Amino acid sequence: MKGVILAGGLGTRLQPMTRVTNKHLLPVYDRPMIYFPIQQLVNAGVEDILLVAGGESAGDFLRLLGNGSGFGLRHLNYTYQNGEGGIAEALGLARHFADGEPIVVILGDNIFQDPLEPAIRAFQDSPEGAMILLKEVPDPERFGVVRFEGDRIAEVIEKPPIPPSNLAVTGCYLYDHRVFEIIDGLTRSDRGELEITDVNNRYLSWGGLRHHVLKGWWTDAGTVESLYRATSLVAEDGENAVLHTHEQPTGNA
Repeated sequence: MKGVILAGGLGTRLQPMTRVTNKHLLPVYDRPMIYFPIQQLVNAGVEDILLVAGGESAGDFLRLLGNGSGFGLRHLNYTYQNGEGGIAEALGLARHFADGEPIVVILGDNIFQDPLEPAIRAFQDSPEGAMILLKEVPDPERFGVVRFEGDRIAEVIEKPPIPPSNLAVTGCYLYDHRVFEIIDGLTRSDRGELEITDVNNRYLSWGGLRHHVLKGWWTDAGTVESLYRATSLVAEDGENAVLHTHEQPTGNA
């Protein structure tokens, strides 16, 4: 399985901090935000990773991360996203990298307390269709939310004003090779983006959407408030956190 980390976008909700850098390079407690998704993939045994960067500071990822050797990787792949066209559009840039293999996708501003390895291993055992990771949240109207019929997902709804459940779709997705076929057939939403919710609903219509519910905390770090929350949660977990490395990675090649 290959890993894709989406770290493009303009980070407008974090201005003025993002006027001079990509938001994924901002610190979360004691390390850059981008360290967390990379370490999650490495901990799960995913060693072939593509980082999708963007903005004027994209070159800083290379200066910080180098070839990924600080994380124990032999090589780290990079590609560039122009502007902001949605998560699905950014994922489409990974088509040639994926080369027909199943992929695990993580949004670069999402931080998980739980290890992602159990979900990744479960998908590797049966790498067909798609899997989304869910988490109970107090403010589901901010996220994509699932509606259940019994124990089966009936629909994924993007930012519903009246959420049908409190289970939010987190920023980690697992897909088989058909994801790029789906992306090719998407139309842009009212906000001009290719929506990942539409991708997930397409798999759902095919009967191929599974889910995994997380127990530990999860947060994005894309707003001032959530960045502060992420920093606080990581600080509280301290060195016992699964998302911490034993040594600080460096960007040296």
